[in-house]
Amino acid sequence: MSNPGQISPLPPVTRHITGHNAAGKAIVQSSTPGDWKSYEESQMAFNVVYTTSQFPADLNQDADIATHDKVQQSGKLGLVNPKGTVCRIVDFAPNNKCVVHRTQSLDYGIVLEGQVEMMVEEGDPVRMQRGDIAIQRATMHGWRNPSETEWARMVFVLQDCQPLTVAGVEMKEELGIATGVLNPSGNDQ
Repeated sequence: MSNPGQISPLPPVTRHITGHNAAGKAIVQSSTPGDWKSYEESQMAFNVVYTTSQFPADLNQDADIATHDKVQQSGKLGLVNPKGTVCRIVDFAPNNKCVVHRTQSLDYGIVLEGQVEMMVEEGDPVRMQRGDIAIQRATMHGWRNPSETEWARMVFVLQDCQPLTVAGVEMKEELGIATGVLNPSGNDQ
């Protein structure tokens, strides 16, 4: 592994944040390596790339950056950031344990490396290839890397959503076997 703190052998990730200089010209304000956290006995690793806490985001005087830093330092971020967004990279070990869960959110999940199976409650798993995108709409779902030897990587953008009611039942967050491991999002109160 070439990146300290990274769990998987996949290439390191660098986050580049842009902004403006005093003359109003676009600049790269910062470039920082990924900050990884291991879960499920190193079968999964999360790197929260960025969060917003309101929509639309307020970029004036770098308010969004300050708010992101505050959210990260709180240590309380769940999978979803209430009233905002989360951009997260997830690395999956070969044959990882599938964590079936539901978030109250609209998520875009994009396969960057390897193959990932998307599991839902009904029907066969859907095998996703590099470049495939899942639009996850507050459903029970899980992600599994079917490879025996290679790690897989996805990027997710999670967006808080209005409460969803289906067949008279409100679809609240359910963390499954990750309950007590992951912080609850708190956006389904």
